[in-house]
Amino acid sequence: MREPISSYPRVRVQADDRRVVSQAGAVLLVETVRKTGLDQAISAALAPWRKPRAVHDPGKVPLDLALAVALGGDCLADVAMLRCEPAVFGPVASDPTVSRLIDTLSWLAKRGRWLPYSVGMVITETIHQHVLKIPGPAWTPSVEADGQVRDGAWVAELTGKLLDGWPSGMRLIVRKERPHTGAQLRITDADGMRITCFATNTTGRPIAELELRHRLRARAEDRIRPARSTGLRNLPLHHTAQNKVWLEIVQIALDLLAWMPMLALTGKARLWEPRRLRFRLFSAAAQLVTTGRRWILRLTQHWPWTGEITTALERLALLPSPG
Repeated sequence: MREPISSYPRVRVQADDRRVVSQAGAVLLVETVRKTGLDQAISAALAPWRKPRAVHDPGKVPLDLALAVALGGDCLADVAMLRCEPAVFGPVASDPTVSRLIDTLSWLAKRGRWLPYSVGMVITETIHQHVLKIPGPAWTPSVEADGQVRDGAWVAELTGKLLDGWPSGMRLIVRKERPHTGAQLRITDADGMRITCFATNTTGRPIAELELRHRLRARAEDRIRPARSTGLRNLPLHHTAQNKVWLEIVQIALDLLAWMPMLALTGKARLWEPRRLRFRLFSAAAQLVTTGRRWILRLTQHWPWTGEITTALERLALLPSPG
């Protein structure tokens, strides 16, 4: 009886070639770090916490973690994917060294710092009732980015007992605007006006200016979705201060994933989200060869997006070096 013919060729697997580099396309992120000077900036910021006999630069450790997150990692241990490719990523700290630095940075995070915020709020029934009681003179015309009055839009600030129990310094600002033609009103809208609300802790600025700032940040929603697949799916560490450090690492990864396409890619490739970047560019394999004293990564020629990678590297090479 003949064996059934498989749809795929049968190959023999051997784990004995150290010249093959996985995730070779990540060199795009490494070059972005180099051209933006991000590695120098982080190293300078963390230089005071470098011990005299330390082998690893404390600034490179969080940057290595950010690279691992950008490549799809979701915990500290995933930095191992960089550690096994020293020709591309350089020396990478061991897991115990990484953990010690995270503990040090989390101790610094406990000291706290003030950060301004501007976040959208759900209009509850209580907020809706307070909006209905706002007198006409309390509404201020909304403005555009050029300083001109925005037609058919007004803003006001909610105060009083409504904010009891909320964080100290929080301000609640609402906007009402005539809906666009054909738009369907919601149950929380009032008098034919679309009602929206946001909270902020910024003081000393007109509420119309704060509303403009918040409105211009609407595109941030487009970055939140990719962030969930870039380290924000869960908080992997045990303590709040440690997870604050993790969030900073994720932010570095998101910055790299935003700046690399802007600096290196063209056309529709600039709009690729992290998952597509990982699949098409970062996951490309290469062979590591030496010519004289130079290391060369030879990307596989039949990979459909090899041209995108090489062209992007050429664009990065044309950028001036920092300093």
